[in-house]
Amino acid sequence: MNSLLSTFLVPLLAAVALQAGDWPVWRGPHGNGTADPDQAPPTSWSEADRVIWKSPVPGRGHSSPILSGDHIFLTTANEEEKTQSVIAFDRNSGKQLWQTEVHRGGLPEKLHRKNTHATPTPACDGERVFAVFNNGGGITLSALDLDGKQLWQVRTGDYRSRYPYGYGASPLLYGSLVIVASEFETDGYLAAFDRETGKEIWRTSRKISSYSSPIVGKVNGRDLLLISANQQISAYDPRTGQPAWSAPAATQVTAATVIWEDDLVFASGGFPGKATSAVKVTDGGTKAAELWSNDQRCYEQSLLVHDGYIYAVNDGGIAICWRVRDGQEMWKERLGGGPISASPILTNGNIYATVERGITYVFKANPEAFELVAENTLGNETFATPAIVDDRIFIRVAENAGEERREWLYCLGSD
Repeated sequence: MNSLLSTFLVPLLAAVALQAGDWPVWRGPHGNGTADPDQAPPTSWSEADRVIWKSPVPGRGHSSPILSGDHIFLTTANEEEKTQSVIAFDRNSGKQLWQTEVHRGGLPEKLHRKNTHATPTPACDGERVFAVFNNGGGITLSALDLDGKQLWQVRTGDYRSRYPYGYGASPLLYGSLVIVASEFETDGYLAAFDRETGKEIWRTSRKISSYSSPIVGKVNGRDLLLISANQQISAYDPRTGQPAWSAPAATQVTAATVIWEDDLVFASGGFPGKATSAVKVTDGGTKAAELWSNDQRCYEQSLLVHDGYIYAVNDGGIAICWRVRDGQEMWKERLGGGPISASPILTNGNIYATVERGITYVFKANPEAFELVAENTLGNETFATPAIVDDRIFIRVAENAGEERREWLYCLGSD
């Protein structure tokens, strides 16, 4: 059986050896920023309270933690030594288990001030860890085993954006595939690779300057690979890369990940304008058209959707709730902590939103009114999105005092 045919027989994540309590990819086990609801992670904490362990993270990066079994994985970069690495920590103790250097040299000379050389979040299928880096003028995809041994590495293609802002799209797992986005004007693409060998399975042109991570959602009964940019939400068959539809939405440049609920898909951007949009999908997932749009900008941070309502924190640090079916604003509340780059997480009826100053606001997922639960601070710089599993919160933060900067990985819990 050839590789392409085999992917048709593997349903979403069926080939991934997940365990209860895993957080295997960007945006968590459901791909939409929602954690399992039957848990009770802490809603309040401090440096002296609810810290199970705290472990130093060498180097600098904005990738979010993922969890598989007893392991936590991050990526990091050392700008002085010009290295890019994958790191593993023990989930129970926080002890660093290994650090595998996958690149030395080849780091881009220029980056946006909010970006790093290790921003994409890795992915894990229970047997292998997959990490992408912008290196040597292109994007490379590396596969490591759970002991840190590199199994294979492929250059997925060039990355030559006219904007010197760097790269940020995280890899996506679907069946037997790892899917990578590299969007730039001259030769951008989506491409899928076999998880075991790194062999390329399909490639689709995306000659667009944008930074969003792709995601697969079941929309109107069909698995669709979703991504936004170029004032559109676009959908592809994740098995083949063939286009399914595109519909007007969002802005020219986006960085947040698309979300969905039933037959609706939502995206926000960006640059040069600002917009949050909804698209309605019909005819078994084969057609789509814009349903509503507004002028709210959630550029880097993704949206949340839950029980018929969207929850967001816009670039100005204002929390907002909209009704999905018509975009009706239910409430709006300024959090007061400044800009946000991390994406919110929902569990047990609470939303956790961490702003760049290291403050995590916890508020109710309640469409009737804004209800603040707690306000918590760790460090003074946070760009990574937390993972919430088994009643614990895993969050990457930094303490930044000018030239003195140190990153930490925290495990927070009530026990």
